[in-house]
Amino acid sequence: MELEVLCETVGVFSENSYFLVERKTGEAVAFDPGDEPERLLAIIQDRGLKLRYILNTHAHIDHVGAVEALKEATGAPFYLHPAELRLLQSIPAQAAMFGLASPPIPEVDGKLSDGLVFRFGSGPFDIKVHDTPGHSPGGVTFEVGNVLFTGDALFEGSIGRTDLPGGDATTLLDSIRRKLLVFPDATIVYPGHGPHTTIGEERRSNPFLQGMS
Repeated sequence: MELEVLCETVGVFSENSYFLVERKTGEAVAFDPGDEPERLLAIIQDRGLKLRYILNTHAHIDHVGAVEALKEATGAPFYLHPAELRLLQSIPAQAAMFGLASPPIPEVDGKLSDGLVFRFGSGPFDIKVHDTPGHSPGGVTFEVGNVLFTGDALFEGSIGRTDLPGGDATTLLDSIRRKLLVFPDATIVYPGHGPHTTIGEERRSNPFLQGMS
């Protein structure tokens, strides 16, 4: 395979931080670097990765805690949906809610929007943005070939919680139906927590999705 997905599960929330790496060049994209920046930076150094972008599905504390450290160390720009900016600025309050120290709030370098495409590597390879709000106001999913990075929208056997500020269950289920279940069954899903799965498996067995077309 030309592309490799590296997953590092970090922090007290066991969040999945991902690197998408082009084997040939070492060029990489980070998705949701959430915590333990020293571990993530060690991967970059040990593998000799050239970080091109930092792309976040949303701005809950467990997904953005290591963004600033990666920005500072690599110079890679950080992209987030504008509807997540208020959530990003609430990082200190989120930390206090869970009794945690607040990580630094990173400056956003670019805005994500539905249909936006990033190109990286010598392929070049396309990363397409899909709006999938509901878990949070500006949640997005990233599509790369037959792979989806869904953040906290869709998990193996479950969906994202919607009881946090900005969450809405009806919106999330509509996002999943319109934006995720349209992909082929073989599409691989890399979620923000837990093991990877496929669209087909979730279509068949996820109790939250039964009856959806």
